[in-house]
Amino acid sequence: MKKSHIAQALIAGAALAAAGTTFAAANAQLTIAEDASEDVSTTLTEWIASGTAASGRKDKCYGIALAGENDCKAGAGTSCEGTSTVDFQGNAWTYAPRGTCEAIVTPEGVASLTELDRNNP
Repeated sequence: MKKSHIAQALIAGAALAAAGTTFAAANAQLTIAEDASEDVSTTLTEWIASGTAASGRKDKCYGIALAGENDCKAGAGTSCEGTSTVDFQGNAWTYAPRGTCEAIVTPEGVASLTELDRNNP
């Protein structure tokens, strides 16, 4: 009996870990503002190239997630991660490396540390 509970817990943990890697990754459609400092540019270049979730100190960055890939918050009535329905949804955030958010440019415009009034379903 105990072994089955442990196995279930391990399977659930593995599923959560796998799901966590699909969210919050930088995507190739993000670019860097021309006036970004060299440090910010380097940090963003490395993050975008990695295609992984931001690590270390982070900011909630609105308007950068692809549909279904936000970390949390996607407007009223949504549960949390993976609930955005539109690419670059302005009321959905994704973690970005601290101090870089406002230097991120998407096909829809510049990212923000606060909610944006664009692409909201």
